[in-house]
Amino acid sequence: MSRQIFQLKVSLADVTPPVWRRVLVPGGYTLDRVHRLFQCVLGWQDCHLHSFDIDGSQYGEPDPDGELTLRDELDTRLDAVATKGGRFLYTYDFGDWWEHEVTVEDVFGADPEERYPLCSAGQGACPPEDVGGPFGYRQFLAALADPGHPEHESMRGWLGRPFDPSIFDPGRATTLARRLS
Repeated sequence: MSRQIFQLKVSLADVTPPVWRRVLVPGGYTLDRVHRLFQCVLGWQDCHLHSFDIDGSQYGEPDPDGELTLRDELDTRLDAVATKGGRFLYTYDFGDWWEHEVTVEDVFGADPEERYPLCSAGQGACPPEDVGGPFGYRQFLAALADPGHPEHESMRGWLGRPFDPSIFDPGRATTLARRLS
């Protein structure tokens, strides 16, 4: 029996221009590995809390203080909670609240000639960490796009590097994702 591969489309909600990735993921990955994969292919830096909401159940890192009721993502495999045509949410950074809509586009047998995981497509650069969620990202992009904007220079200085919201390289995302495997 061949390994099952899940084709997932991960779309960042409430941002323009659109930010999404299509990834091919082994069904045997636990949700903690799926989290790390999403971090790599989207471009996040994994410095904030996260959770999955799948069919009304919350998964993530268990809260030692017991304030968040989360099922342990280390104990849950993707193929146990996701099915073709299904949808779930992945939320990253509970302060900025980056919500990702995940669609299971397909499930199929692994190609023995292919290495997984694989980022096969995508669009848009990942917003910078700590930019303030979708609202802050819109303000950030407006300031960067207009040299006359009162916050143009401060935003450029805050980021400390060039930023083009349209740039995404699936090959680089795949290389980063495979480093976690």
